[in-house]
Amino acid sequence: MKLPLAPAAIAPAAIALAAIALAAIALAAIALAATAIAGEVKITLPAETGTYKAAPGVELAQAHCTMCHSTEYVATQPPMPRKYWEATVKKMREKFGAPTPEAQTTAIVDYLVSAYGVPDAKK
Repeated sequence: MKLPLAPAAIAPAAIALAAIALAAIALAAIALAATAIAGEVKITLPAETGTYKAAPGVELAQAHCTMCHSTEYVATQPPMPRKYWEATVKKMREKFGAPTPEAQTTAIVDYLVSAYGVPDAKK
């Protein structure tokens, strides 16, 4: 059985896709070669100088939150209610992969609310 030829309008699109794929492969090969030539790159970050506000649970925030970001990241947030801090800690764990044990999330949220939060709205 002989397959019909593709219409002439499709051929340029197929050629363009093939060219893009080849270009991507070439760029990947160049990046790999550059990495191999450059060798290991070592980056030394400055020591953390900021501190969290003193409150019960500060040691948990210091241990878990500063793994990924500076204390200033938290300190520069506007005062927010508990729901915000719960959602933020959940996002850090589930979306960003923070290795904070689930058993400690409530204590961390309690700290963030007491040190950087606002009272919940009265119902």
